[in-house]
Amino acid sequence: MPLHVFWFVPTQGDGRFLGTAKGGRAATFDYFSQVARAADALGYEGVLLPTGRGCEDAWVTAAALGALTERLKFLVAVRPGLISPTLAYRMAATLDRQTNGRVLINVVTGGDVDELHGDGLFLSHDERYEQTDEFLSIWQGLDRGETVNHTGKYYHVGEAKNLIPARQAHIPLYFGGSSPAALDVAAKQIDLYLTWGEPPEQVAEKIARVRELAEHEGRELRFGIRMHVIVRDTVEEARRHADKLIENVTPEIAAAGQSVLAKYESEGQKRMLAFHRNGRDGLWLRPDLWAGVGLVRGGAGTAMVGDGATVTALMEEYASIGIDTFILSGYPHLEEAYHFAEHVFPRLTLSRPTENGRRGEVVANGAIRIPGSANAVPQSAR
Repeated sequence: MPLHVFWFVPTQGDGRFLGTAKGGRAATFDYFSQVARAADALGYEGVLLPTGRGCEDAWVTAAALGALTERLKFLVAVRPGLISPTLAYRMAATLDRQTNGRVLINVVTGGDVDELHGDGLFLSHDERYEQTDEFLSIWQGLDRGETVNHTGKYYHVGEAKNLIPARQAHIPLYFGGSSPAALDVAAKQIDLYLTWGEPPEQVAEKIARVRELAEHEGRELRFGIRMHVIVRDTVEEARRHADKLIENVTPEIAAAGQSVLAKYESEGQKRMLAFHRNGRDGLWLRPDLWAGVGLVRGGAGTAMVGDGATVTALMEEYASIGIDTFILSGYPHLEEAYHFAEHVFPRLTLSRPTENGRRGEVVANGAIRIPGSANAVPQSAR
């Protein structure tokens, strides 16, 4: 089946090494635009914009990048509890119109408790998912063009309506969460359920559970995965790059990072942290799946690592259990976007085909034929 492949705009910062400012790049709009334009030109279907107090605002950034790109879709976060559902839907519909239907919504319920408190949200874990369910019930009514009246535990709206429709008939909702409360919301409200990059057998168990819950609701969901990637000409080169990426992460830096991440209430984050119980000796979950990113980075903490054939095979393994969407990133994000596209895209069937045409440099003004290239020269010209 055609796969949907997305990239990532690193609005929280980027660089060649994790856990240090060494080799870091300025988190500027100019750099974000370089990554987004590269993703658009290379054939990625869209980009994820992260959310949180350490990131530039996803909505403002997406609006600005939308004017610089042509086909790239933007997966932006809605945070129930931090904004009203009616205002959030108007914002989404506006951005969807102004980007000609290129908006996708990432529903984010959990995260860093300290950050949530700083934003004024003091609900418990399960209460936040109850609130999300109510939020999305109102959202869905507006998305269907209905006039919404709702009186619930968290929201009370009367005669709510969206007067100017979005460009898309339905703005797709993406969502991730591993707790029972999160899975219930996904089954009832969500179009595409996202998981972080756990080994395929763990992902298969989660997909089976979500499918079962969705069937009870009379619904079908799509599934996606959020992870990193390191792809090079050879497996050995890719593994060396993985080691180099964390060469500045001392035991003290790793311990400090793990301590902060342990405060998260997210069940998915707890599952990521479990991959580091054995320290650096246990980072290779299997020869093609590495958990080193999660030593210091919250959220997605694993990476597919290998040459083009190896990474493609792992993606196909995930696809065989139901994953059709891959939301990827790699360090640095500009160069890794090219590495992945050049090594893996030719091996995949993509929902957004890459551009056809001559690739590579013309050699000797076309006087030499390069086997396998588009620089074919008539026999008489050789």
